[in-house]
Amino acid sequence: MTAQRRRATGIILVAAFVAIPAIGTALAGGYRVNLTPSEPLGLWRIVPLDRPVALNDLVFICPPATAEMREARARGYLRSGSCPGGVAPLIKTVIAVAGQHIEIGVSVSVDGWGVSSSSLALRDGKGRPLTPFPSGIVPPGYVFLHSAFPGSYDSRYFGPVPISGILGLAQEVFTYVP
Repeated sequence: MTAQRRRATGIILVAAFVAIPAIGTALAGGYRVNLTPSEPLGLWRIVPLDRPVALNDLVFICPPATAEMREARARGYLRSGSCPGGVAPLIKTVIAVAGQHIEIGVSVSVDGWGVSSSSLALRDGKGRPLTPFPSGIVPPGYVFLHSAFPGSYDSRYFGPVPISGILGLAQEVFTYVP
């Protein structure tokens, strides 16, 4: 091995010894990188939720490991991560809680009030059909999630999700909107 290769190997090893604990500490501290367009790109933090979830909370949530989520993962709507089913946590806004009525037509309404930026897509970006949630009442222990991003995969399509999947509030640390 040449001196140049030994030096390069040494630099890589030192970088790995620094980077691996730093990444582990960041993950343990609740820091996550968002690479999806549903919310601004960049560094976010999961802030513990020490109260019941409320309307308009921006949350990190692990989607349930359901057939719909497996299909969403297969279609590429969900990224790989540490949640059940091997998917990454979602960052979404809570727009309805238990007992509220969701109506889905051309867009979404909650208890008769229209939700802005909630138009439904009939097909995804690859032309595959999308099936909207059929409307109904949010059951106890569940929330209905939304993102204003037009191509967002949220409760418009997969319906209410269990509160038990909420990891905490989503707090922007260093983000930007492309």
